[in-house]
Amino acid sequence: MKRTRIVLLTILALVATACGASGVANRPHAGQHGSLHGTATAAPVSAPARAGERFVTLTMPGPYTPKPPNGGTDEYRCFLIDPKLTAPDTFLTGTQFSAQNGDVVHHAILFRVDADKVAEVRAYDAKEPGEGWGCFGDAGVGDADWIGHWAPGTSEILLDPKLGYPMAAGSALVMQVHYSTLAIGDRPAGSDQSSVRLRLTTGKLTPLRTELFMAPIELPCTAEEKGALCEREAAIADVGRRFSSDAKELTTQLVTWCSGGKPVPGPTQHCDMPIEKPATLHALAGHMHLLGRAIKVELNPGKPGAQTLLDVPQYNFDNQALQPLAKPVAVKPGDTIRTTCTHDASLRARLPLLRDLPPRYVVWGEGTQDEMCLGIVVAS
Repeated sequence: MKRTRIVLLTILALVATACGASGVANRPHAGQHGSLHGTATAAPVSAPARAGERFVTLTMPGPYTPKPPNGGTDEYRCFLIDPKLTAPDTFLTGTQFSAQNGDVVHHAILFRVDADKVAEVRAYDAKEPGEGWGCFGDAGVGDADWIGHWAPGTSEILLDPKLGYPMAAGSALVMQVHYSTLAIGDRPAGSDQSSVRLRLTTGKLTPLRTELFMAPIELPCTAEEKGALCEREAAIADVGRRFSSDAKELTTQLVTWCSGGKPVPGPTQHCDMPIEKPATLHALAGHMHLLGRAIKVELNPGKPGAQTLLDVPQYNFDNQALQPLAKPVAVKPGDTIRTTCTHDASLRARLPLLRDLPPRYVVWGEGTQDEMCLGIVVAS
């Protein structure tokens, strides 16, 4: 399958990243997100260990108080956590993240670091004061594979016990946490020391990987909205200022990949991405932000044998759980995955977290006022 690693420059994905709620088509989603902001995350409830599985709970090395850069309200921070694995055939079969400070923890992604890179990551971590390091987009330390994530509504989803993410002896994890302070106003952010429970087993399992399929965001201001950021180029420049030049560049690359280099403004966008290697798909999730209305992921749309892999006609930001497929789906070179998203700029005036911000032409970005259109696929 096509490794769309450029996505990891802006997530992510998990992924990836707004503080607020998305609701059903004909109502504002103002109070739906209270479960994430304003109260601590409840203790996870999940299935007991299955045959051969064991649990390992890892906590951030120390408390961290978020400090969003560049006058923004979003910070992505990475922390190295080490399960101290010694068995050669260890696999990760489930993850359950627990946010300690629910006022500011927005989402989390777990990346695997291979054993021969762990010392390098430790040295990188030591160069930056305080716990962890800044990491807008990915793990911030080169190649690292996405093996788990948490977002609102995401609990531990168990697949076939014969499937798992490889965790070789000596490998470790980078926990990327997205902190957002928008919802707390002038109140102190407070510190966070979140944790994750790993479900581990040993044996000969079929290796899993996470694939990301995205589409561009080209959402103009409504007719009633006015302001400097309603100009597309100004909005793109603002994304670059708040995050990075990579985040700014992704907007251009998405338009190149998905619409022949010409942006097509409008509420609904899609992108077709080719499959490059045979694979089997097991579960999917969709990710957008507060303005998201609907998301769909399809296999070979418009062709004989086309399938809808994921269809969320009324997107709810507070329910982003992976959805296992009823039956695994095989894909092969020549197949195409299409991701389609619909966003609604009129929701901005109805959402407490957005209505006091300047209106903007919305493009792909990592912050609360930005948007994403992302299909997250678990494959083997």
